[in-house]
Amino acid sequence: MASSASRTTRSTSSTRPTRSKKDTVAAARRPDVRLPPLVPYDGEGLEPDGDYDGVRFDGTDLADASGPGARFMDCALDGCALDRTELTRARFMDSVLTGVRGVGTDLAEASLRDVEVVDARLGGVQLHGAVLERVVVRGGKIDYLNLRRARLKDVVFEGCVLSEPDFGDAHLVRVEFRDCVLKRADFSAVRMESVDLRTVAELDIARGVERLAGAVISPAQLMELAPAFAAQIGVRVEG
Repeated sequence: MASSASRTTRSTSSTRPTRSKKDTVAAARRPDVRLPPLVPYDGEGLEPDGDYDGVRFDGTDLADASGPGARFMDCALDGCALDRTELTRARFMDSVLTGVRGVGTDLAEASLRDVEVVDARLGGVQLHGAVLERVVVRGGKIDYLNLRRARLKDVVFEGCVLSEPDFGDAHLVRVEFRDCVLKRADFSAVRMESVDLRTVAELDIARGVERLAGAVISPAQLMELAPAFAAQIGVRVEG
């Protein structure tokens, strides 16, 4: 009898409905940055292809500094000025940038892996062609963020304001926008996989609404975007 009951239990449990993977959106993997004891930076500016390992830049003025190809490993940048700083093809790994500020920072084709950016105040940041993996951007405000042709994987934008960000032709995989503001966002030719927009505080898409395949939005956002969706397929809505 026990054997029969066991078979019955297994049979019953096997018929229970299981949640399809399509019912959920894959969550981004967040960085786990644990900085070692750091050495204060006592230099001036930056060096091209410079190697910075375990260094703390505390309020350092890096405006107009040139460090293309520089490598930052286990570093902290606190309150640094990054106006017009040239960091093309730079690599940031296991690092934290807190309260950085500046206009025209050039990070084209840079690589950010296991990085936290907290309370940044930036404008015109060039990240086109960059690779971001396990990155969190928390708080602060970034104007005219250029992420054209960039690759973002496991990236979280949390509680920040992104004014006129350009994601044109970028590839987004497991990217979350949480409690942040997106103003006049450009999603032209973007590719999305498991992109979560449901908790965006303000969702304003200037271009590329037809490229939201692969994203998840809330019912309220669907209603807000309905006129744009209708316009894309040539439907007129009249009272």
